Amino acid sequence: MKDNTVYAVQMKGISKYFGDFCALNKVDLNIKKGSIHALLGENGAGKSTLMNILYGLYQADEGEIFINGEKVNMKNPGMAISKGIGMVHQHFMLVEPFTVAQNMILGNEITGYAGIIDYNKVREKIKELSDKYKLYINPDEKIEDISVGMQQRVEILKALFRGADILILDEPTAVLTPQEISELIEIMHKLVESGKTIIIITHKLSEIKQSSDTCTIVRRGNYIDTVNVSDVDETELASMMVGRSVDLHCHKKEAQVGEEIFKIENLVVKDSRGIEAVKGLNLSIKKGEILGIAGIDGNGQKELVEAITNMTHTESGKIIMNGIEIQNKTPLDTLNNKICTIPEDRHKHGLVLDFTVEENMVLNGYKKENFSKNGVLNLKYIKDYAAGLIEKFDIRPSSCGKIKARSLSGGNQQKVIIAREVTNNPDLLIAVQPTRGLDVGAIEFVHSALIEQRDNGKAVLLVSLELDEVMDVSDRIAVIYDGQIVDILDAKDADENKIGLLMAGGGKDGKK
Repeated sequence: MKDNTVYAVQMKGISKYFGDFCALNKVDLNIKKGSIHALLGENGAGKSTLMNILYGLYQADEGEIFINGEKVNMKNPGMAISKGIGMVHQHFMLVEPFTVAQNMILGNEITGYAGIIDYNKVREKIKELSDKYKLYINPDEKIEDISVGMQQRVEILKALFRGADILILDEPTAVLTPQEISELIEIMHKLVESGKTIIIITHKLSEIKQSSDTCTIVRRGNYIDTVNVSDVDETELASMMVGRSVDLHCHKKEAQVGEEIFKIENLVVKDSRGIEAVKGLNLSIKKGEILGIAGIDGNGQKELVEAITNMTHTESGKIIMNGIEIQNKTPLDTLNNKICTIPEDRHKHGLVLDFTVEENMVLNGYKKENFSKNGVLNLKYIKDYAAGLIEKFDIRPSSCGKIKARSLSGGNQQKVIIAREVTNNPDLLIAVQPTRGLDVGAIEFVHSALIEQRDNGKAVLLVSLELDEVMDVSDRIAVIYDGQIVDILDAKDADENKIGLLMAGGGKDGKK
């Protein structure tokens, strides 16, 4: 029987090798025109590689690509754009000091007389697209002054500005708040209603259920299946993705809480603009517990963590670790006081991207006796040490020790950081967005690692924008709003609606 389905994209038998490593093995992908199609897989499964081939960033070693039925040899992104394909990368490709309008036309300038850029025409086109797709944004604002959610809108608008009919969104919700995620899904549906086709690379099962029509699963570079999203539940999707049953909920025994190990008293911290972001905050953590901080992004979490880790100076107040005041010292003092951190931005603060995985594994301990002697690194020991962590934390590819960190997928980069920090035997582990960009199998592993720290008598401070994660993993939940802790709740009694209200400012004058 003849297939009358109209496909916007068909990729047939796509294979891609990086040296001896097979990233994709004869993968097929068929995207119906006017649909939202999810591409699901573990970290390092080949999702982004497949889409980078479609966008012309990589070239396939085998296979064929058809766009709207026409066979295409996708040599570069310029060709992809000419075929109506736009890609919004997980890490945005924006020039921060430039305005929205300047970023929009970069490399695609609209000029008038004597080659001068006609910004009035640019603004008109931005407004037309903004109104049509409900992507409201000020064209004259600088990228560095707008939220991450707004920056993503700029990336989507930039693709539409260049005439994209097929949009590839690579992990689009990884850095968004719950409210921004809902807004993005609404925008995606509006785009499809107007005739666009969307491919969304993701590992978030609930968002696939909310947004997508169909879903293709890849595992370790191999095609597994394509399903109608309405026919499967999240557990089935997780099993297909990981290749085993996955528990989507965190299980932990009763916390054996010990003495107070960490305390913050009346802490005041200013942000980069000189405005108070942390306003007389008080907090304490005991051995053997996970304290989760819940809050909408921008309520002082970033500045609080930077003050604890001595990445910024405090205006007043005390930060006390094991009875010692540690505020306004150095990051090395933080490490020496047995505080380790899984940072929010893995590229800026977690890794040296041009160092190998082996080198990144010992960044905060290379001076230790096992790793070096008389200033000379023990490369054999470091290699063996890193290989053990790569195997234990399932970092892919398994032979990545000599590979530069920037060559790994985002999720595997995060695993390198987590492996390094949790094996450094901290008394306090600070985990900021520790599962951002990770698949369900890796999330399960990370949560188990945090709970293992807690069960070993360590203190864990979890800072996450994922309310489900905070409620699932934490023993106590501190809600932050406008730079203050407005309430602290026992996780067993926590109510999502109550926490949501506190996060939005309700009850700010209540219990501290």
